[in-house]
Amino acid sequence: MPEEEKAKKDVEMKDASMDKVKEGDKKEEDKKKEKKEEKPKEPKQLLLELIASNLRTIHAASAAGDARVIGRIVRSFANLRRTLSQEVLVALLEEFVDAGRPFKATFIEYAKKLEDAAPPKDVVMEDAAAPKEGEAVVEKKKIETKFPQFAKPYPPEFEAYALLLVLIRLTDKKLHEKEAATTLVTYLKTFNRRTIDFFATRAYFYMSMAYERCGELDQIRAELIAAYRTACLRHDVVGQATFLNLVLRNYLAYNLYEQALKFVQKTTFPESRPNAQYARYLFYLGQIKAVQLEYSDSHSKLMQAIRKAPQSCAGLGFKLSAYKLAIIVELLTGGVPDRSTFMQKELRVQLRPYYAITQAVRSGDLNAFKVVIETHTALFKADKTLTLINRLRYNVIKTGLRSINLSYSRISLADMSTKLGLESEQDAAGVVAKAIVDGVIDATIDYDSKSVSSQQKHDIYTSCEPQKAFHKRISFCLQMHNDTVKAMAYPDENDNKEEETPEQRREREKGLLDSIEDDDDDDMLL
Repeated sequence: MPEEEKAKKDVEMKDASMDKVKEGDKKEEDKKKEKKEEKPKEPKQLLLELIASNLRTIHAASAAGDARVIGRIVRSFANLRRTLSQEVLVALLEEFVDAGRPFKATFIEYAKKLEDAAPPKDVVMEDAAAPKEGEAVVEKKKIETKFPQFAKPYPPEFEAYALLLVLIRLTDKKLHEKEAATTLVTYLKTFNRRTIDFFATRAYFYMSMAYERCGELDQIRAELIAAYRTACLRHDVVGQATFLNLVLRNYLAYNLYEQALKFVQKTTFPESRPNAQYARYLFYLGQIKAVQLEYSDSHSKLMQAIRKAPQSCAGLGFKLSAYKLAIIVELLTGGVPDRSTFMQKELRVQLRPYYAITQAVRSGDLNAFKVVIETHTALFKADKTLTLINRLRYNVIKTGLRSINLSYSRISLADMSTKLGLESEQDAAGVVAKAIVDGVIDATIDYDSKSVSSQQKHDIYTSCEPQKAFHKRISFCLQMHNDTVKAMAYPDENDNKEEETPEQRREREKGLLDSIEDDDDDDMLL
């Protein structure tokens, strides 16, 4: 009997556990159904929620004087600019810009001229006037443009936030950007608050872009230098990096390479810098060193800039410019770029003229080199690489001389001038003599018989060239290791994150990384 009772109890317990499992499955199914039934939020509602969150963060940061939080808000502009609407911008200006500001009415007029931004690609917009069969027409709720209530007077960070959003949209639409940027920079210069520095730096960034589009970039050079000096005095790291790049871009836009080099020698780029600004700085250094005939250092800086540039679509323009210059510089060093450089899916079409240049240099065909330059002169001038490409003429001749030196033990100057595409025997003699002095070929010129005799080529492995190449690779790896150690960031000890779960911490870190990547993409627009 006791055994039968135990068996019955076991069966009852199993049935009870099965019922609990079924109930749990039903609850999970009900939760999934509720999630499916939840309708996605409209783009305007998402925009208002993001702006409200930013305003609360700015209010807390301004009260505590925490400038780092303001930097995160500025990095979120890359997401905001895609969905900003005219109605929201006008409401922001009317609510948070003081009525006593003389420029308030002007900015409101600018905002009213802007068209609403297109909805994100992941949001499907349906036509309400054409409902599907079997569905009733439901009136959409009108979303009111309201923001969180704060105690007045509002902090100046609210004004800077609203005005900067309007300036970003004006820059995207290319409407009144110069006037708006100048007005905003003049207004923000009146404050000496560390929480305003991030907004002022971004305003200077867009002002430089506006003046460059108008062809008047030299007019703000003195102001940019003064802003850099002020950022150094205030220990504003982001401002120092941004203003240093803006000044260098200003010099290079007018081919003032000597002034740019002196400015680089007198300044120091901050170590705790934004990654995108450092990539831009390396690109400018590579450009300066290429003009100064320091091709090895130039190529090293350009390749570092390409590696540190953001890999998203927003950084394609920067990577394209860096690749164009790096290809020419590598050819000037005597090397040949890897074929995979020209086969990249995003850059394949734009790099075709440079691929033709590379083929001409590699084959040593001077006639093909001249044809490529004549065909793409306008493109090379726009890319500011024509001067460097013209320096490749001697490299083409050297390549042709090497192939001739390997193929013929003795050749006449007339035949050599024909093969190299030179005009006369005297030109061929001069070119060969210079190549012999530079150590390009090992040969002798017989002026009586007007011929060139090649000498036996020495084994390169008996020289120091392999050792130099190995040392160059080791130096590059050590430099990369040092840069990686310097770029390591650690969490702040004052941050109290004990209450959050591991999932919440991962989501927070993921959002922070996304915002930093968006900021890098935004910096690559200039």
